[in-house]
Amino acid sequence: MFGDPPAEGDRSRVGLLPQEFAPAGRLTVRELLAYYAGLYDEARSVDAVLGDVGLVDAADTWYEELSGGQRRRACVGAALVNDPDLLFLDEPTTGIDPAGRRAVWGLVESLSAAGTAVVLTSHSMAEIERLSDRVGLLRDGGLVAVGPPGELVADHAGTPRLVVEPADDSAPGSTRGGTTAVADALRGAGFTVTVGDGEVAVDGVAPPEIGAAVDGLDAAGVGYDALTWTEPGLEDAYLRLTGEAFEGLRQPGASVVEGAAETDGDDTGTEVEA
Repeated sequence: MFGDPPAEGDRSRVGLLPQEFAPAGRLTVRELLAYYAGLYDEARSVDAVLGDVGLVDAADTWYEELSGGQRRRACVGAALVNDPDLLFLDEPTTGIDPAGRRAVWGLVESLSAAGTAVVLTSHSMAEIERLSDRVGLLRDGGLVAVGPPGELVADHAGTPRLVVEPADDSAPGSTRGGTTAVADALRGAGFTVTVGDGEVAVDGVAPPEIGAAVDGLDAAGVGYDALTWTEPGLEDAYLRLTGEAFEGLRQPGASVVEGAAETDGDDTGTEVEA
C-alpha cells in the first residue's frame, strides 16, 4: 500500500466506508464529522465535507433523527474527513434516494478525477458501469472475470436483442397472431429468430434495423402487443459468466423502444410508442 506492505502503509491516507456503520450516539452530523476529523493530525473542513455529501441543511440534526439515506451520506462524509488518497467504499449508496445517489456518484467521480484511488463494492451494475475503470465480478466469493466494464460487456454480454410480444389471436382486426405468425413474418423479412413462451426474439438487431422488423410484421398482417429493444450491459455479462438463466427472452439491459401495434386490412401503418 503506497509502496509498502499493507501492514506498514500510512493508514492516515486511507478512507473506509464499511457496509455497517454504528457511530457514537447523540451526536449531530456536524459533531459526528468533527469527531472523526479529530482522529487525524490533518483533516478537511467539516463544512466542506458537509457540502460534499449534501448535508449542510441537516448539519445540526441528531444522527438518529436522519433519514436512512441521510445517515448513509453522513457515513460517506466520515470516510472523507482525512482527504484520503485511497478510499474503500462498501455499498456507498445503499438506502439513498435517486437524487442523493447521483450526488454521491458525482462526488466519487470528482475524487477519482483529483487522483484518489477508489475501491468500490456494489450490487448496482449501473453504479459499477458509471464509476469503474476496472471491474472484478464475484460469485460465491470468487472472481469470475476482471477487466474494464466496456470490455466485459463486449466480450460476454451478448448482442442487442429485439423481443416481440404477439397480439392475442382473438384481437379485433388482427389477421394473424401468436408466436408462430410473428416468427414466420420476421424470418420472411430476413431475420433469424428464437421463439420463447409468448415471445419471439431476434438477436444482433441494430437500432436502424428495427424499422425493417416492423415492416416485415406489417407486410404479413401480424399484430403485436409489445416491441422491446435492449442493449446488453454489465448485468448481462455477469449473468452469462455465472451461468444464471434469463427469465424469458428479455435481457436485463435498458429498454429503449417499447410499443404496441395492431394491423387490419385497411390500415397497414404501425405505431410505436417510445
